[in-house]
This record gives sequence, structure tokens and C-alpha cells, in this order.
Amino acid sequence: MGGARREGQHEMARAVADALDDGGHLLVQAGTGTGKSLAYLVPTLIKAVESGQRAIVSTATLALQRQILGHDLPVVRENLTGHLQREPDVALLKGWHNYVCKHKVAGGYPDDEGALFAATEAAPSSAEEHPREADEGLGGQVVRLREWAGETDTGDRDDLVPGVSERAWRQVSISSLECLGQKCPLLAECFPERARAHAREADVVVTNHAMLGIAAAGNPKVLPEHEILVVDEAHELPDRVTAQATVELSAAVVERTARTARRHAGLPLSTLEEAADALRPLLMAVPEGRLRSGLPAELAPIVRSIAEGTREGMTAMRQQSSAAGEAGAKSMAHSALLALFEVADRLLSDRIADHVDVLWCERGRRPGEASRLMLAPLNVAGPIAGELLSGRSAVLTSATLALGGTFEATARSLGLADGGYRSELVTSPFDYGRQGILYVASSLAAPGRDGTDEKMLAEIAELITASDGGALGLFSSRRGAEAAAEALREQVDTPILLQGEDVLPTLVREFAADPRASLFGTLSLWQGVDVPGLSCRLVFIDRIPFPRPDDPVKAARTEAIGRAGGNGFMAVSATHAALLLAQGAGRLIRSVTDRGVVAVLDPRLRTARYGSYLAASLPPLWPTTNAEVVRGALRRLAAEAVAESEPRVSGAR
Repeated sequence: MGGARREGQHEMARAVADALDDGGHLLVQAGTGTGKSLAYLVPTLIKAVESGQRAIVSTATLALQRQILGHDLPVVRENLTGHLQREPDVALLKGWHNYVCKHKVAGGYPDDEGALFAATEAAPSSAEEHPREADEGLGGQVVRLREWAGETDTGDRDDLVPGVSERAWRQVSISSLECLGQKCPLLAECFPERARAHAREADVVVTNHAMLGIAAAGNPKVLPEHEILVVDEAHELPDRVTAQATVELSAAVVERTARTARRHAGLPLSTLEEAADALRPLLMAVPEGRLRSGLPAELAPIVRSIAEGTREGMTAMRQQSSAAGEAGAKSMAHSALLALFEVADRLLSDRIADHVDVLWCERGRRPGEASRLMLAPLNVAGPIAGELLSGRSAVLTSATLALGGTFEATARSLGLADGGYRSELVTSPFDYGRQGILYVASSLAAPGRDGTDEKMLAEIAELITASDGGALGLFSSRRGAEAAAEALREQVDTPILLQGEDVLPTLVREFAADPRASLFGTLSLWQGVDVPGLSCRLVFIDRIPFPRPDDPVKAARTEAIGRAGGNGFMAVSATHAALLLAQGAGRLIRSVTDRGVVAVLDPRLRTARYGSYLAASLPPLWPTTNAEVVRGALRRLAAEAVAESEPRVSGAR
């Protein structure tokens, strides 16, 4: 294909081909630079075309989905031409809400906001929450959307450039529950139906983990029939499935449902309106955090009345006769009632007592926001194994699957702990021991709960000064990142960029363009930044990223493993930390020419009993605790970075 041979890529391709031939399950850890997408796409396309088996390829991020569809699959198809009996057919499949609904654009559904176009000139409540609205206005975005809807061939939100806010997109899209299906007068022009029809005929269907989450939750028909499943970025699958199955109940949700039923179906559901009024003060009295005993007794009557009210509403709707043009509005009302009924029904069931679901109460993110109940599945391994993996060939791959040096933790999270899988640890083309240093700041004290202290800030300042910038700072909390940025801007003379002060793509571009800039941030930087070259020559991590002690789902899973006789801390907290550490450290070496330092400012990586488990999850960088050695290496890299940037700067001038 015009590139250099990578032995790890060939090794992985052979393992994938074997798994597809025998119908088994394969876990593959393939480090950055392996070229894993080509390693699974080549055998997958060959198998799909030659056997007639349909394959689904799922990714966690939009960036990887675009790479596969825009580059990797076209390259593979081109190079397989002449080797296959016909050209492979590839389709893209997303959730219903990602497509324009032509019937809604044509007026078949009411707008969600009410008096929408009267608000064309109104400024949004928060430019940070709706950044595009600050420039264009909500009404202006919707006008542009409607014009685009008449021109687009796909109706796919990602094809709209520039994009729009979520509030604007809701005015031209619907959920699958709101869809009229075969009754829609514009069915022949329907974008999501067209995408699904193509997927039912294609050899390979590219989708995302959210769709897998819907299928795992008991709705397998969202995906076409398939015999092969390939999951890239598979380390994210359990969390995505959990998120898809997590629901909430709040007074605002009940009020919105009652308002939707009244406005769109003419149903004055006083039961729901009264329940919303009663629910708000009761929820504020519920303590924040996990509710171990299940639904509080004082809330049970209210939740039962919500279930009864939604059931009454759906029954009344079935008895109504719909006038022409009302079907879309009533579909929206029925969808809202059904969703609320399912939440209430789940809260009233025995799922919490039986340790199937985890319940907690959380306060609003802003001052004055009301409380809400959150409900999530305790364990998604069963649904993943039963709904997604059972009865088909499955390849699950990522750069971080072997945690602590084994695949056991990953296999357990995917429901494969009984050993019904093969594993492959594919060698990376990177020489980590020569390209990078792993520095553990063993002279620092173990971090406390208050975040960064003066000694840690001094250590960060010395590292950034030695490297003359070029640092990616990964923090376990937003507060820690903000405090460090404020302090370091006073102590170093190189630019400090901070996540939240601009949109992330802009910050990453600025970081990559300026060899003296540093970028501080939290979780999305740990997993989503790709800056090859000396622009990123130092990655520092403020502390081992254990989950918060008050994380209700993680705490419940830890207890469940303990009840079964296992080590809950190692299975949940240490595994979580190992995954994030591996992802964070993986930001440094992104090509065969990259060099630099990963600095972990938490001595527990060397001193704690679990430290060896965490270290075994990291790339095999050259380890040291010698600060002088590290600072000397960073000074040399800084000189090279400046020398490399001078031709670019003079050329720009």
C-alpha cells in the first residue's frame, strides 16, 4: 500500500483472519503506530465478500470513524480490487437523531422550543454552553439548517460545516421513538431509513459504540443482521454501554413530559403536573450520593403516580383519533411518555435490591439547579457478551487492553472472563526504551485530597522550564488544572494554555503550532490528543487517576466483587487507573521519531503495592527517579525543538 512494512500489523492481520475463520473472540492490544485499522479491515473485507457474512465495525470517537471512512477503507478497497470477486460495499450507520428528518423540516412535527423564530436575535444564556449560538443565534442556525436539509444527499449532521448547537439540531431531527415509520408521508426520502436500508445490504457497516450500547440494552434491531463484529477503541465499550443504559428522574423531566403531552396530544395530565410539584422539594431533601437502600420511602408514592400518569396518557392516546398533520406531534408526546414510564417502572422494580441497578442522587451542576435521581446498571458484562458477542466472530482491539500485563480485567468487563477468547499482544514499531523516559517524582509526598501543593507546583515549574514548554499537563480534576495554570503562569515564561478557555480543537492546534506552549487539562486530554513531534516532548500526570471515592457505580461494583470473594479495589479502582495512565502516557510517543518524557508526580507508582500492576500497563519507557537526568534530557530536547521551529518561523515571516 505504499508504506513501510510493520511486523506487528502483519501479526495482527493474521490473528484477525484466524478469528474470523473459526468464529471465535479475539482481544488484540496493538500499540500506537501498529496500523491496527488496516490490520483488521483487510481480513474483514476479504471475509465479508468471500463468505457473504456482514461485518460491523464500531469506533468510540468521531475522529477514528472519519479516518476509517475517509482514508482507511478507500485505501483497502482500492488495493483489494482484483483480489476479490467483487468490490466491497460499505455503509455508515448512526443513531436516528444524527440525521435530518425531512418530515419535521416540512412541518410534520412542532418545534421543541416554541416561538422559535421569535428568538432569532436573542443571545444564548451561556456562550460556553452554546458557543456557536453566540455568533449566529439559534434562529439563524435553524434557517441555515433548513436550507442545508434541502441540499444534502445524506442528512448526516457531521456533513454540515460549520456545525450547529444541540438546541438548533433538535429543531430538524427526531428520535427513533418519535419516528412515524411506515406511516410517514416522506418515508421514501427518509435519511435514516435510507442509511438503514443500505446497511442491510452492505458487506461492512461502520457505526459507533453508542449504537452498540442501544443493542446491548435489548434493542438489537438497531443494527442489521451480522456475523462479524469488530470493536476498535474497545477499552471504552463498557463505559459507553453503561452510559447508554443510564437514566434520570427529576421534576424538570416530569414537567417537560407533561408539557409535551399537553401541547402535542391535548392531554391535560394533572397527575404528572402534581407529581412534578411534589417531587422537587422531596428530591432536594434526599442526600447527595448513592442510595444503597434503593428508592427512599417518601419518593415511592410520587414515582408510582408518575408511572400511573404516563400509563394513563399512553392509553388515552391510543383511544384518540388523529387528524391529518397531527401524527408527528402525537408521536413526540408518546415518545416522551414512554421514556418517563420506563424510568419510573425501573425505579419501582427490584433491580436495585437485587444489585442489578445502582441508584444515586446528584445536585445540579450550577447553583440553584434542582436534584435528580440517576439509575445505572451495576454490570454490563452480561449484556455485552449476550447481546453483542454471542453467536458471532468478534475482534476487540485497542492500544490499552492488557492492563497490569494481562487481558483478564478487560475480558471480565466484556463478559469473557470464562476464558472464551484468544488474546494477542502485538508489538509496536516504536522503540519506547530509546524514545522516551518514564520519570516518577519519588521525592514528592503522596498527593492529598486538596490537589496540587507547593512542592508539586515547583516540580512542574522545573520540568517546564527545562523543556522550555512543550508540555501536556494531565490533571485528575478541573480544579487542579486551573490552580496549576494560574500558579505556573506566574512562575514560567512560556505560554500556558488551559482547557476550558477555548474549544479543545483550537487549543490543541495552538499547542501543536507553538513549540514553547504547554497545554493543561483533564479527561478528554488524557485520551484524545494526538500531537506528534517535539511540540509535545513532556507529558506530566499530577496523580494516579483512581476513580472518585464517591463514584456510585464504581463503588457499587467494588462492593459486588468483594461480596463474591474478589479484590474490589484491584478489579475496579486499580483497573480504572491503569487504563487512564496507559492512555495518558500514550500521548507522548506518536511516531517513530518522537522523543520525550512522561513524568508521574505521584510516588505511589513506585512505593505502593499496586504500583507494579499500574507500571506494567504503561508503554515500556526507560524508567528513572533521577530528576537531574530528566531535566538534562528535556533541555536537550528543547534546544532541538527551537532549532526545528526556526525555519517555520522565518518562513512565516
